[in-house]
Amino acid sequence: MRPVVVTAAVLNDSDDPAIWIDTLNPARSLVIGTDKGDSTGGLYVFTLDGKIDTTRTRRPLERPNNVDIVTGVSLNGKLIDIAVAAERGTMSLRIFRLPDMTPIDGGGIAVFDGDATRAPMGIAMYRRPRDGAVFAIVGGKSGPADGYLWQYRLTDVGNGTLTAKRVRAFGTYSGKKEIEAIAVDQQLGFVYYSDETVGIRKYHVDPDRADAAKELALFGTTGFVSDHEGIAVYPTSDSTGYLVISDQQGQRIQLFAREGAAGAPHSHVTLATIPVTAQETDGLEVTARALSPAFPEGMLVMMSTDKTFHFYDWRDVRKRLPPN
Repeated sequence: MRPVVVTAAVLNDSDDPAIWIDTLNPARSLVIGTDKGDSTGGLYVFTLDGKIDTTRTRRPLERPNNVDIVTGVSLNGKLIDIAVAAERGTMSLRIFRLPDMTPIDGGGIAVFDGDATRAPMGIAMYRRPRDGAVFAIVGGKSGPADGYLWQYRLTDVGNGTLTAKRVRAFGTYSGKKEIEAIAVDQQLGFVYYSDETVGIRKYHVDPDRADAAKELALFGTTGFVSDHEGIAVYPTSDSTGYLVISDQQGQRIQLFAREGAAGAPHSHVTLATIPVTAQETDGLEVTARALSPAFPEGMLVMMSTDKTFHFYDWRDVRKRLPPN
């Protein structure tokens, strides 16, 4: 499968994308992509034609690894959209208001209690429907067999910035490689993460659930060449759709049923394996929103090791799925 757009190259090392939807004019939506340069990295802002928006790109940053976006965050009495990145070089979260990419983190929010061995890599954002509380789930370069992921609640400081407080540590870890790719299903309330070379693990994302510490599933344990990487959720309704996973060394994606199997919602089996031209993909993201004539059913964005990001028309993915 070939992309509709290949972006301009970042300076150092592309890694992970996120998609911001302009609800008033979807054709003006943006893709935020990380560049993992140690001292010259950054968050690159791309328009849908793959060009770099230099006025909103933020660099230098110190090895920003992954990035995610959440909408409806309360700041100074208003609801805003934010992009949140894990900045490995400073052991912190960086938060930027969208779409202008103004920093609102007071210079960075420390994570993992400053433990440099756990350098933050993966990040996924969640806004709880019942009260609007916003959380960041962070994975690091290393961690224990249980409690590898730390979940933080973001709050308004009152001076135009946000801060974060840890609310739980959760998540089983095999010890094989690392946990980087994390994704949240906002509607169904699940969090997924890649235990690299082992499989994809699934938990409830709300930390206040009585069973929040229980692992609900471990799937995709066979059929991957090596590393399980980027994860994203493509909805086809409020409860159905696809989990899209990067099979990194296979240069392909694997798709699983979001809703699981009949009577077994945590049973996820492979529906399709689709080769792509993006190389050694770490991070990916999808949206089902129509963005432009080029992406009428949404798009899939994949990082490629040639320092670019590839934008795929979701219709090209759909054509390769088995019939219902």
